[in-house]
Amino acid sequence: MTYKLGVDVGGTNTDATLIDENLNVVASVKRHTTPEVYDGILAAITAVLEESGVNRADIVQAMLGTTQCTNAIVERKYLAPIGVLRIGAPATLGIPPMVDWAEDLKKIAVRTAVIAGGSEYDGKPLAALDEAAARSFFEELKAEGVQSVAISCVFSTVRSDDERRAAELCREVMGSDVHISISSEIGSMGLVERENATILNAALYRVAESFTEGFARSLADLGVVNAKVYLSQNDGTLMTMEYARRYPILTIACGPTNSIRGASYLSKMENAVVIDVGGTTTDFGVIQNGFPRESSVAVTIGGVRTNFRMPDVISIGLGGGSIVRERPDGSVTVGPDSVGYRITEEALVFGGSVCTATDIAVRLGMADLGDPVKVAHLSEEFAQKAMAAIVELAEDAIDAMKVSAEDVDVVLVGGGSIILPAELAGTRHVAKPNYGGVANAIGSAISKVSGTYEQLVDYLETPREKALERAKEEAAALAVEAGAVPETVEIIDVEDVPLAYYPGNTCRVKVKAAGDLR
Repeated sequence: MTYKLGVDVGGTNTDATLIDENLNVVASVKRHTTPEVYDGILAAITAVLEESGVNRADIVQAMLGTTQCTNAIVERKYLAPIGVLRIGAPATLGIPPMVDWAEDLKKIAVRTAVIAGGSEYDGKPLAALDEAAARSFFEELKAEGVQSVAISCVFSTVRSDDERRAAELCREVMGSDVHISISSEIGSMGLVERENATILNAALYRVAESFTEGFARSLADLGVVNAKVYLSQNDGTLMTMEYARRYPILTIACGPTNSIRGASYLSKMENAVVIDVGGTTTDFGVIQNGFPRESSVAVTIGGVRTNFRMPDVISIGLGGGSIVRERPDGSVTVGPDSVGYRITEEALVFGGSVCTATDIAVRLGMADLGDPVKVAHLSEEFAQKAMAAIVELAEDAIDAMKVSAEDVDVVLVGGGSIILPAELAGTRHVAKPNYGGVANAIGSAISKVSGTYEQLVDYLETPREKALERAKEEAAALAVEAGAVPETVEIIDVEDVPLAYYPGNTCRVKVKAAGDLR
């Protein structure tokens, strides 16, 4: 029997789970996330290995979902100095790179330049690529010791020739070890947002090296030496360590997507709203054909507006550790502040002095946790008011995730899910599956590997059937490149959206493929 190890690092808890080759859960644990994140990872892995008693040599795959890239951007820590080259003069000179960035984050760019090149929206050349200017820029970066470069180009999602040529020049000048991020491989339509995502990706390469090497080292130290290591990405699938080092930005928001995938697997539901209740926040997402629904709007990360693929998730300040207060007028509020991972010290049921959402659930008999006697002094009226506030927060968010007025199925997971009742307005059925408390780690462990291909196509030049077939082949090839077994790759999503403002019959074609891990 072989096993898979899934680990997910959240803001409050680090979860670990072991599943066997038949995808049955063998063991699962929850440990506090520590200030030094690897201490929490080691504690969780050690605990799940001890609880399961499996032979460590039989663990053949290990998957990690981590918040470290998000934290690095939000906290402005561990970001590498980079160079930013935009190809798009003279058309894009009016808005320089990083124009709306916070000053403390702008400092990551040692040098920026805008040179001639790029194409029009229909693929026609805007200007010839200024190779001399590109070489000069890369020589300046090399002289300053910069090791990571972000390259963007106007309308590179239509035509990426100039970006790729600039990357070749960069390697010629700066050496084969330079880290290059190309915008056409990362973002979607919209130069500024796509460029922003590429810049962040370039700045995260050190963080990516740190958590990939650290996770592999942690496994080796614990005797898990036969496992191939994978990282969770934010479309609910996995990528290899090498792929994660090339595209670390794809790990951002992988926590909610892991929970969505885990919830789908545990509940056997392919389409539903997923509510993942943590200690501090609750994430609301949507399972669509077994995978997280993707957001259709630009997403802001640490104050930076980006347009790379992200899950459609709403987060609210409600969790098991949310602090409950009574106002002078008798009304009751819940959150958004929380005792977080200190809940076992500060919540009333654990002998603390702070009334939390968990205390309310215990007082109303919804959960058996800690010492119920310690919340007996809370009045029924107070507890019911608090629960009404909790339910209202959840029901409003469910409504926000719907695409119609019809009731929806809901899957309730997460360690804090005890604070929500089994009946919520606007829902058809609320499922609380076994092992839901570690759905994120399970989602990490059972995930597949994906590839997504996106391009603008004029159906007057390339027939629709031929364009879609080529897009499917490209998406499948990208999935294989990311670590999928070729024979298992399936097309899981196809969309083509007409673009009225483009000439001819131009559509945005987007295809996603996924397959089992190698």
